Amino acid sequence: MGIELLLPFFFTKFREINIKTKQKNQFMGKTIIISNRLPVQLQISNGDITAIPSVGGLATGMKSVHSGGDSLWIGWSGLTNEEIPKELSPKIDAALKEHGSSRVNLTEKEVDGFYYGFSNRTIWPLFHYFLEYSEFELQNWEIYKSVNQKFADAIIEAADDDDTIWIHDYQLMLVPQMVREQKPDISIGFFLHIPFPSFEIFRTLPWREKILEGLLGSDLIGFHTYDYERHFLSSVRRLLGLDVSFNDIYSDERVIKVDSFPMGIDYKKFSEAAKKNEDTAPEDLSELQRRLYNHKESTADAKFFLSIDRLDYTKGIAKRLNAFEYFLNKYPEYKEKVRLIILAVPSRSNVPQYQLLKREVDELVGRINGEFSTVSWTPIWYFYRSMPFENLIDLYTTCDIAWLTPIRDGMNLVAKEYIATRTDKTGVLILSEMAGSANEMNEAMLVNPNNFEQTADALKEAINMPKEEQIERNSILQKRLERYNVEKWANDFMSSLLDQKSKDHSHVARRLSVDLMDTIIDSYKSSSKRLLFIDYDGTLAGFHKDPQKAAPDEELYELLDNLNNQKDTEMFLISGRDKETFTKWFLHKKYNMIVEHGVWISRDGEEFKMLENVKKDWMEKILPVLESFVDRTPGSFIEEKNYSLAWHYRNTDPDFGQKRASELNTVLTSLIGTDDLSVLNGNKVMEIKSSNVNKGRAAMRMYAEEQYEFVFAIGDDWTDEFMFMELPEDSITVKVGRQKTNARYYVDSIKNVRALLSRFVY
Repeated sequence: MGIELLLPFFFTKFREINIKTKQKNQFMGKTIIISNRLPVQLQISNGDITAIPSVGGLATGMKSVHSGGDSLWIGWSGLTNEEIPKELSPKIDAALKEHGSSRVNLTEKEVDGFYYGFSNRTIWPLFHYFLEYSEFELQNWEIYKSVNQKFADAIIEAADDDDTIWIHDYQLMLVPQMVREQKPDISIGFFLHIPFPSFEIFRTLPWREKILEGLLGSDLIGFHTYDYERHFLSSVRRLLGLDVSFNDIYSDERVIKVDSFPMGIDYKKFSEAAKKNEDTAPEDLSELQRRLYNHKESTADAKFFLSIDRLDYTKGIAKRLNAFEYFLNKYPEYKEKVRLIILAVPSRSNVPQYQLLKREVDELVGRINGEFSTVSWTPIWYFYRSMPFENLIDLYTTCDIAWLTPIRDGMNLVAKEYIATRTDKTGVLILSEMAGSANEMNEAMLVNPNNFEQTADALKEAINMPKEEQIERNSILQKRLERYNVEKWANDFMSSLLDQKSKDHSHVARRLSVDLMDTIIDSYKSSSKRLLFIDYDGTLAGFHKDPQKAAPDEELYELLDNLNNQKDTEMFLISGRDKETFTKWFLHKKYNMIVEHGVWISRDGEEFKMLENVKKDWMEKILPVLESFVDRTPGSFIEEKNYSLAWHYRNTDPDFGQKRASELNTVLTSLIGTDDLSVLNGNKVMEIKSSNVNKGRAAMRMYAEEQYEFVFAIGDDWTDEFMFMELPEDSITVKVGRQKTNARYYVDSIKNVRALLSRFVY
C-alpha cells in the first residue's frame, strides 16, 4: 500500500518493457529506477546479512528481475551508517547486488532531516493540504538538498548516456535536474505518487522555485490525475514564467512533457487470490477468516464495513469514526447489524502528528465501543498493525462494504484491490471524492468525507443496495481495472518517456546541430557579400518585467561590434522596439537598425528616418480600449510607440493574462474591421500597428538594394515569422525556441544564439 511495497512490481514490469524495447533497438541502454527505499529488506543476524525482497501490496519477488543484468535499482537500504558494522558493509553490497540493487548510504542525521524532516513534515502535509502541519525548517531543506545530491551522484556514477532513468516520488524531487546538469542527453522520467497541490497552496513553500526547477530536469513528469497535472502546470507558469502549450513546458533548452497516468494494480494477483480463498476447505481457513464467518453466521443480514489505511492524518480515519457514530445515532435500527472493521497500519510513529493521531483514534474507538456495545455486539473491531497478504484477502472477500474516505489521497489502491477480489461481483465501494482513484471509479458511491450527513445516508444505501445493482456497478469497474492494470500503467509511462526523448519538437524546423552549423559557417566565410537580420528581445537578450531594463551588456556590445566591423557584411538589428530606446542603446555604435517592425531605419549612426509612411490617427481611438484592459488586468501596461501601441502582460498572472489577451484580441479585431491595421501577438505582448508594416517587408527592401550571396535572419516570436516567410528560400532562417515556425532551423536559447553569432567572427 505504500510506494515502497509497490515499486518491486513496477521494476519487474519495467525490465520486461526494457527487454521488449531492446529487441527493437539493440543499442538502447539499461533501465535505472530510483526510489527512497530499495525493494529489499536487510536483516543482520549472527554477523551475517540477508536480503529479503519486500512483500505486500503489489510487490512480487525480486529473484527474476535482473537475470539479464539490464536493470538497476538505486535507493536507501533502510539501515543508517551508524547501524552498519564496517566489516558487514561489503556483505551488504554483495547481498544487494544479487537483487540488482545499489544503495545510497545515509546517516541518522540525514534520515531525520531528509525523510522524517523535510519529506514528511514539510512536503507530505503541504501537498495534502494540511498547511497547519507543515514545517519550514531551513536545516531540513539543506539536508534534503544534500541527500538528493547523493542520490543524483549515485545515478551519475552508474548511468550511461543511453540509459533510461525513472525517479520516484516526493523525497527525490531535486534529483532530475541534478542528474541533467551532469548528463544533459540522458532520458529521465519522474512520477509523483502523491497529489500536487493547487498554486495557492504550493506557493507557500519557501523553496517552491527550486522544487519546480528540480522536477523540470525530467523529460516526462507523471501524475495520477489530470487535476494534479493541471496544478503543476499552473505553478510552472506562475512561478517560473515558462511557456506552457497544452501539456508541454518550453524551457530554454528542452521541451518537458507532463501527463497523467492513473496507477493500476496487479489485478490478476488479487483476483486469483480471492478465487483461491473461496475454494479453501473449512479446515484450512485462517483464524481471522473463521472469526469473520462465525460472526456473520451469528447475526442474520449482518453487514461488515471495511476500512484499511495507513494511520495517517490524510486518510481521515478519525472523521470516519465520527461519521460512523453519526450513522448509528441517525439510523439506530442498524445497531447490532453492522460492524466496522478498521485496519490501521502503523506509519511514521516518531512524528508528533502521528502520535497525536494514534491517541485520538484509540480514544474514539474506545468511546464509541463503550457507548454502543452490547453483550453480544461490539460495533468496531480495531487492528493497529500490518497484516499478511492472505489476511488482507480474508477481509476483502468477507466484508460487504469497503468504506475508504481519505481527506486527501494521491490514488488509493485499496479501493481497486477490494473490487478485484469480489469474485461474485457483489459488494459496495464507498469512496472519497478526494481520492485520486475516484476519477476512474465513478461507479463507486462517491462521498465528501467531511459531510457526515451524506456519508451516513451512503452507508444506509450501501446496506440496502440490491445485488443486481452491486453486480452492475462492479462489473464495469472490474473490466476497467483488469484492462488498465499496473503493467499497462508502467508500459504507458515508459512508452511515453521513450517517445518524448525521440520526438522532434521543432515541427518543420531542424535543430541547428554542430554539423549544420559548420556548414553554415563555411558558407558564410566563402560568401563575398552577406546580409544579417538579428532580432533583439528574446534573441540577443532575455525578457524583463520592465522592457527598458533589458539593456545590452558589455559582452553583447563586443559581439555586435565584431559583427558590424566584419568585412563584406551588412548587419541590421531589426526589432519592434521604439526608436528612442534603440537610439539610446545603439546609435553611438553606428549599427544599422530597423525598429517598430519596419517604420524607422537608421544606417551607420545616422538619425532614424521613416522607412514606411504610416498613419497614427487611429491610435487615439485604440488607446482608451487598451487603458480599460490595463485597469482590469493588474500588472499589465501600455507602451506607446511612434506609430504603434503595445499592451504588455508579462507581469500579470499567466492564466489571467492569457484570458485577457484573448478577450482583447476579439475586441480589437471587431474594432479594426477593414481599417489598415493588424494585431501582432508576441511573447506576452499584443501590438497594434499598420498592416503594411512588418519585419518581412522591411527586410526585403534591404535585400533588394544589393546582390547578397549569404542572407541570415534570426528571431524568437511571431513578428519574426514575416522575415522567415518573405526572405528568399535559400536564406538561413533561425527560430529561437521550439515553437512551430516557418524558419528552416532552430536553436534552443539566447546562449546558443550568441555562440552561433560569435562563430561568424573570424
